[in-house]
Amino acid sequence: MTLQSAPASPQPARARTDSGAPDAPRRRPRFPSAFTVLFVVTVAVWALTFVIPAGRYDSKDGSPVPGTYHSVELTTGFWERLKDLFLAPVNGLYGVTDAGTGLTAPGGTGSFAGAAGVFLFILAVGAFITVTMRTGALTTGVARLAQRLHHRRTLLLVVLLTVFSLGGTTYGMAEETLGFYGLMIPLMLSLGYDRMVAATVVMVGAGVGTLASTVNPFATGVASDSAGIGTGDGIVLRLVMWACLTALAAAYVVRYARRVTEDPSRSLTPLTEDDLRIKAEGGEAAKLTSRQRTVLYLFATTFLFMIFAVVPWSDLHVTFLPTLGWYFPELAALFIVAAVAVGLVGGLGEKGTVNAVTAGAGDFIGAALIVMLARGVTVIMNNASVTDTILDVLQSAVADTSSGVFAVLMFAVNLPLAFFVPSSSGHAALAMPILAPLADFAGVSRALVVTAYQSASGWVNLVTPTSAVVMGGLALAKIRYDRYLRFMAPLMGALLVAVAGFLALGAAVR
Repeated sequence: MTLQSAPASPQPARARTDSGAPDAPRRRPRFPSAFTVLFVVTVAVWALTFVIPAGRYDSKDGSPVPGTYHSVELTTGFWERLKDLFLAPVNGLYGVTDAGTGLTAPGGTGSFAGAAGVFLFILAVGAFITVTMRTGALTTGVARLAQRLHHRRTLLLVVLLTVFSLGGTTYGMAEETLGFYGLMIPLMLSLGYDRMVAATVVMVGAGVGTLASTVNPFATGVASDSAGIGTGDGIVLRLVMWACLTALAAAYVVRYARRVTEDPSRSLTPLTEDDLRIKAEGGEAAKLTSRQRTVLYLFATTFLFMIFAVVPWSDLHVTFLPTLGWYFPELAALFIVAAVAVGLVGGLGEKGTVNAVTAGAGDFIGAALIVMLARGVTVIMNNASVTDTILDVLQSAVADTSSGVFAVLMFAVNLPLAFFVPSSSGHAALAMPILAPLADFAGVSRALVVTAYQSASGWVNLVTPTSAVVMGGLALAKIRYDRYLRFMAPLMGALLVAVAGFLALGAAVR
């Protein structure tokens, strides 16, 4: 049977039903959000607690003692455990663990088990970033930097990618990058590059910075809190990783950019008529006002002070600097105060500052709720006494491995988790309570497990289609996903090898 060609039409022909009416357009199935994934995980874990044997390790200074795992008998019945499922999100926010029974519930006395501190900190960071963005200082600052280095385009690529990488490593720059594509695309086209260069300067820069997070509150901060260590623990290795991986990414993007300028036919995103028009219309960047300059100073100073406040300088044998030992309560207060200061200095006024603070907290409430839900899963496992059972099984699996192999295994274990839970904070709160204690058995620092987790999360989130940052950025840059994957494939392989090497090195140094 032959098919006749359909008449030309801007829309594809729709199939018709027997009645002659066109079918509704079929929607492509979408991967569920992190909230849905965590809801399914919560119910599945709760169901598995009826199958997994209950058991515990003896603990010393908050760490499980090897060889002390033993079975325990649960005192809670079905209805109490059903109540645990119902209260899981509440327990994840402000549950308290009773010292006598070891059970976590809202209220009561004992040790705080909820993520309220992390929750408030995330909202405070959101408020601070949104206030800064509304002053226009960040966008204008990047534009001015680009203009100054316009005639040194290779240096410009490296500097801009490094700036975005700094944003990723310090505060997990992600959705904020979407506002920079409108600036980067005309700039890179005017320099003789293509849309792929424009997109990857932003996306790869921020992504690699997040992969090698140093004090990123959404990755390093949440993971360190869940692992029971300070955010500054392991920062030396992460700083070295950040410098080396950022240099690797910059070299890769520069190499592609030079290839495109030498031979435009090798571009993965050839220039269109719109690109030629945008290239011809490139204009001058606005000047930074004195207010905006002050805002940028305050923005940088806040993050520098955060780094100073969380780093355990005494552990690094730095005696001339005091160790403040700040944690989430102090850091939340820091960003709230800084948000107000930036808003007032930036000219937003009292009303504008308040609106920006509340809007920023609202924008970041999703990330905060993810942490709360993930911590609720941990509470369910702890109340059912299955966390140590799972830990014992994992400990047996890695018992005979060297510390270097163990570190790489932690990276590999987190890769699939990062795909299903693209939220770095949700991933951290879900995995770290189980994976971090394994470091005690392997004789390595828990900070190395945190580094392995965030490296896996950052690596996957560079390309995963479940990331709104990746897919949204490609949509804004008008780049097909398959072409982006083609560009990223060699870099992903190089990053994989480099991260594994750094983790093995970190274990060996320990």
